[in-house]
Amino acid sequence: MAGHGTDEHPHGADRLCDAGDRVYSRAVRRGRVARRDAEPVPCLLELALLHPDPDDMDWLVPTAPQEVMTRLLRGVYDEVSASQRRVGAAVAAVERYAGLGPATQAGPGVGEGAAIRVLDGLSRIQAAMDQATEACTTEVLTVQPGGIRPEHELTEGLHRALALRGRGVRMRDLYTHVARHGQGLLNYLELMGGSVEARTLDEVIDRLILFDRTVAFIPANADRTLALELRHPALVEYLVTVFERLWRLAIPLTAPLPDTGIEGISHREQSIAALLAEGHQDAVIAERLGISVRTCRAHIARLSETLGAASRTQLGVRIAQVGLDGPRHPADVAPSVTLPGQESPTVR
Repeated sequence: MAGHGTDEHPHGADRLCDAGDRVYSRAVRRGRVARRDAEPVPCLLELALLHPDPDDMDWLVPTAPQEVMTRLLRGVYDEVSASQRRVGAAVAAVERYAGLGPATQAGPGVGEGAAIRVLDGLSRIQAAMDQATEACTTEVLTVQPGGIRPEHELTEGLHRALALRGRGVRMRDLYTHVARHGQGLLNYLELMGGSVEARTLDEVIDRLILFDRTVAFIPANADRTLALELRHPALVEYLVTVFERLWRLAIPLTAPLPDTGIEGISHREQSIAALLAEGHQDAVIAERLGISVRTCRAHIARLSETLGAASRTQLGVRIAQVGLDGPRHPADVAPSVTLPGQESPTVR
């Protein structure tokens, strides 16, 4: 129609004109819009936001907002060096339109963007987790980093765990060794009975939750207010493989931690010694083992005292001398290891 060409609509799909916004919003809400109503906004057809309904050519149907987002972001990333601000504009626009339509289950017909979904905010993360819990029928695998699980974290997820147990879903959880000392975790496992099996490692990967080996959730920022919901089969299978290999190396929560074979050196101090030998700072070691920096430094001080080290440099030497600078197993420990202070007075 004359007078309504693209010259009057100099914009992209990330920032529609007012008229285009109204028509596209109506199309998303209702599932289609009459062709005559879209004539004043040819930009929607030119931007492929609307396309003819194959069942009735007098109507136009909207392109799914998720597909629009995929297309927009691909173009934005190509131009990111020139204008990074377009990324935020594209996501904001599509999120707003996506909220107008009915919620849909992710599946083959949703579009390629459904394989990876960004969940922004704790409420959206919680809602997606609840939805995955309701759909789960067989198995849940989780990795829980950090140290002793706070009571409020265990309480927040308890309703999901009880719902899963009620449907006979089996759960396997991986924690750090430090989590063994939390009474809240022990109470949780007792409540869940045989439906949950827990194992521990010196250190684990960042938080991971897998439902039925078809959908995974991982954090997308440091404070975990942003998460990724992954449904791409290759990605999910990769994460399952990572979990299974960690699980094989982990120690059942009901079994004691192996002895280091060196008198006066605990299993945790052995782990700290190995990370010290790799050159890590106290804060990094604490984070990886799920303990506080203060606790980490207390263990380092005890290591120094036990090994007779007067400085950090000397501690590194002593760690190497007694073989604490790498992974150890009880079978690898020599029958007798002499520590500083236990040798003959003439030996230095």
